[in-house]
Amino acid sequence: MDETVYVGNAGVDGATNGGWLLGHFMPAGEVRHSADVEVKWGVHRAGESRERWATGERRTTLLVLVSGRFRVELPDRTVLLAAAGDYVVWGRGVDHTWYAERESVLLTVRWPSVPGYRVGPPVVRA
Repeated sequence: MDETVYVGNAGVDGATNGGWLLGHFMPAGEVRHSADVEVKWGVHRAGESRERWATGERRTTLLVLVSGRFRVELPDRTVLLAAAGDYVVWGRGVDHTWYAERESVLLTVRWPSVPGYRVGPPVVRA
């Protein structure tokens, strides 16, 4: 097996790891293991939201909407991602949470990949 190449499918691989494809949490020695960056293929049902606000952020995040309608709540504003390709970037120290207004697929890139930020699974609002 060649440890310098990995071929997969984001929907399949992400489904077994909370959507995450790259980051410090992947097996050491594998090409998907990285302390520099995290990449997620997020698939969210309509009505899903983050369990709680992410606070004390030490990473920069890029969130790109692939499909759906997705709302990101930041301390001083709400950002609505409504068209494929809409994106938002926020830096270190910016708290956030989110809500999937419609079934949504997003690509998330965060850097660096820092242990200790695991939040529970999304919840569905009634």
